[in-house]
Amino acid sequence: MTLAGYSDWRLPSVKELYSLIQFDGLDPSGPAASNLVPFIGTDYFNFEYGDESAGERLIDSQWATSTKYVSTTMNGNETMFGVNFADGRIKGYGLEMRENEKTFFVIYVRGNIAYGENDFVDNGDGTVSDNATGLTWTQNDSGAGMNWETALNYCESLDYAGSTDWRLPNAKELQSIVDYSRSPDTSNSAAVDPTFNISSITNEAGQIDYPAFWSSTTHASLRGRNGAYIKLGRSMGYMNGQWMDVHGAGAQRSDPKTGSAYSEPHCQDHRAMQDE
Repeated sequence: MTLAGYSDWRLPSVKELYSLIQFDGLDPSGPAASNLVPFIGTDYFNFEYGDESAGERLIDSQWATSTKYVSTTMNGNETMFGVNFADGRIKGYGLEMRENEKTFFVIYVRGNIAYGENDFVDNGDGTVSDNATGLTWTQNDSGAGMNWETALNYCESLDYAGSTDWRLPNAKELQSIVDYSRSPDTSNSAAVDPTFNISSITNEAGQIDYPAFWSSTTHASLRGRNGAYIKLGRSMGYMNGQWMDVHGAGAQRSDPKTGSAYSEPHCQDHRAMQDE
């Protein structure tokens, strides 16, 4: 592609494309949709919802990236991570649908080929610094599941490694530490640098897996105001009578801020990472 005098355009990585997401959008999933707001700045970028007259859903606005999931979803589908600017999520999408090649919206990028590459330093005191972003993280997670408000309070009340200014990261900060070259199926680990110590869990399918992690970001939908989270393990869903990885380790989704895995049986174990 040649545009504006440049020919070094490329398909963005999932971290590059996710940098465009704006959380003042409104997820149309739920009751009859009206007064919708996409999760991308339409003053600057062209955007379309899915074409309902062609049998699509409103949320069928799926944008391609160059980042493939190192494992598979839906019991064996080759999968690419995409950003959905209609419903405000990162999802793993199968590259075929009903034995046909699936198509996506595409936007190109150029410049800074090192964007999204981490430069982690183990500080030796239970914290990890990322020189690429200037953020410092706790090396260990919270070790227990909690609802969104508890996660906020847990981080903000933490006195650790000589610092008291810890907080729950926003969705973009949290997604910045995802390592999309790792997954439970391919590296027997969470999708994050092994410098971090991530708790293991047993998921809904009985597999050894890794938790979801809350962000401080609110994800608004027609059903209410949820909390956005990142999956560092398989992104499980209940499909065709069984639990399976539907969107991949490194997906960003959202869930109710209150309740528990016991009262919301299709909600997952959510834990907290802190940064300062």
